[in-house]
Amino acid sequence: MSREFFKGMLVFVSIVCMVFVLVHGTPSVAAEKPLVIGGSLPLTGTFSATGKWVERGYQYWAEEINAKGGLLGRPVKLLIYDDKSDAKEAVSLAEKAITVDKVDLLLGGYPGTACTAVMPVAEKYKMVYVSMGGHMKSFSQGYTYSFGSPPLMGEWWYLGFFAWMKTVPAADRPKKAAVYTMNNPIGMALMDSLYRGCKDLGIEIVIDEKYNLPLTTADTMITKAKQMKADLLFANGMFPDGVMTLRACKALGYQPKAIVQGIGSVIPEWSKELGKDGDFIFSGTSWHHKLKYPGNDKINKVAKEKFNENEAPLYFGFGYAWMQTLEQAVQGAKSLDQTKIRDWLKTSEVKTIAGNFKFDDKGLPSPFVYLTQVINGNVELIWPKDMRTHEPVYPKPAWK
Repeated sequence: MSREFFKGMLVFVSIVCMVFVLVHGTPSVAAEKPLVIGGSLPLTGTFSATGKWVERGYQYWAEEINAKGGLLGRPVKLLIYDDKSDAKEAVSLAEKAITVDKVDLLLGGYPGTACTAVMPVAEKYKMVYVSMGGHMKSFSQGYTYSFGSPPLMGEWWYLGFFAWMKTVPAADRPKKAAVYTMNNPIGMALMDSLYRGCKDLGIEIVIDEKYNLPLTTADTMITKAKQMKADLLFANGMFPDGVMTLRACKALGYQPKAIVQGIGSVIPEWSKELGKDGDFIFSGTSWHHKLKYPGNDKINKVAKEKFNENEAPLYFGFGYAWMQTLEQAVQGAKSLDQTKIRDWLKTSEVKTIAGNFKFDDKGLPSPFVYLTQVINGNVELIWPKDMRTHEPVYPKPAWK
């Protein structure tokens, strides 16, 4: 081929490149570099069943954001370590993610004990940390980079129950309450809204006792509640002791107007274990798959198609909501500068599948909780009324 041909080809290629640059801009290496979001979850150990659902919520969010072109124009990469359900390990891995891996954003952890331990690490390195937190105490340490969106707040757990109970005619409300509480920080956190609610409605607390886990029998407690004619029972425990308490209620013929369970009745295992005996139990939650916020129908569909679940599991929804918050904060700040992201969250509203939130100086939204009741084996929303999926069943029907 002639020299003139090669010169012509070079001129042609140069013109094509110039046109591309004029139309598309200069290609950026940084734009192709993954944006790394890292941290730890309990993928093995005591809390692994729940931790894996948080992880799936994170992964689904990452798939979704990458399908839209990434975050700030960069593909998202998740770096999730296994802290083996150990809060100390969660701290070490948070330090590693920040100082060794140099992650762009920090992932929220689970459970509350791990979040409580990691929050000061996030503050130390000035990294925004969106998680469930560890009840009110964890948000009362002066941290400015931690946010609960939604938080899991024991101190708010019964706000929905008492707000709904105010709509019940005074003559039909319970008069005496028996309160049995597991002796740990989670149990203690439940007492704040319980005490205030009973006082507000004039409900006398005739029993207020603590017990250590694991609970070996609930018979003595329920016998006492029946003898005291308590027509409202607060079983402030976890899933295993809650199941034991319900079985004791039926076996001993204890029939209060309402039974309110602390933790455990909103998970599928409750009705699988108790059957019809698990019905009509009230509890709280910070998210529910039937909430009328945009996106819940979508993640329910994903849970069905990808995981063969009839609805999105609780912590799948939590994980997704925490990432929604982080995503909106980064986009709102238009930066990965952690202080700018924090300041955007302090002054703006986020919209999640759990609700729309503005944050106070503690990193918390205004106090809220959704009241649930198990009806025909399904966890239904009872309060607030505009989110209701089923009319409440009250007083509790007799045992069968």
